[in-house]
Amino acid sequence: MKILVASSIHQSAIDRLSESHEVVCAFGAPTDELARLIVDCDALVFRSGVQITADVMRAAPNLKLIIRAGSGMDNIDVPFVKQQGYEFVRIPGPGARAVAELAFTLMLTLARKVLIADNLLRKGRWAKHEMTGHLLQGKVLGVVGAGNIGTVVGQMGHAWGMEVIGCVEHPSEQQAERLAAHGIRMVDCDEVFRSADFVSIHVPLKESTRYLVDERALSLMKPTAFLVNLARGGVVDEQALYRALTEGRLAGAGLDVHENEGEGKISPLAELPNVVLTPHIGAGTFDTQIQIGNIIVETVESFVARQAEAAATAQAK
Repeated sequence: MKILVASSIHQSAIDRLSESHEVVCAFGAPTDELARLIVDCDALVFRSGVQITADVMRAAPNLKLIIRAGSGMDNIDVPFVKQQGYEFVRIPGPGARAVAELAFTLMLTLARKVLIADNLLRKGRWAKHEMTGHLLQGKVLGVVGAGNIGTVVGQMGHAWGMEVIGCVEHPSEQQAERLAAHGIRMVDCDEVFRSADFVSIHVPLKESTRYLVDERALSLMKPTAFLVNLARGGVVDEQALYRALTEGRLAGAGLDVHENEGEGKISPLAELPNVVLTPHIGAGTFDTQIQIGNIIVETVESFVARQAEAAATAQAK
């Protein structure tokens, strides 16, 4: 097979794929370059940071297999994928723990004023008595989007001794039972914003979730609450968030994802001391990327084996 790898994946996976296949790497390439490189490819591997448009996929008449090395689908034309009948494989599992751990990194950094304390100490200020923070234990953790990643966040919150509430897009008795098994009480979205001391966002970006966290949602939150977003930048209205933070209607925010991402882009929240910003590193751990790489290789080899078996069966007939 010829495989186009459009995003950075672990080198060990590229090396293993290259043993049996022709691998073309074009990490973060623009769509016109991807369209040129994919022409004679059978498979495509991608993460965030690239746009997989219908035109890109249409340029590859032999394309059969698409692997999303993660969970998000906001940067690929999903209707076109379904229309063409490509085998589309997502790998959400390994990244869930990494994203959940970063959610707690952001929550703890905000609750204990770590960035402020660090900055003052580097300037010689011993601000010990100004840095009184908050425990996570005993607080209400609200998970907006209690799916794969959100459930792991909820489990971790439960283990920290937090009261965990969460909402899902399509609530049902079965969903409530599933979440309860992980220590999460299902409520509606407004109740999450209204009751939580920490709100953690984990929904996909689509039309129904764009600016889900808007002026109205933020107005429901306690002025002592913290918001963390590890979903997608477009889920949070950053201008509304800026106003809530500067007007004292919210205690702080941590964002790993941003409306405008990439080199040279500066968040409108960058000037605020009660904000923690990271560059979309949620799934960026060595452990996670090795696991994802292994699954990519297994997925490709399984696909090739099934194709060979189908060809042999057809020939036998």
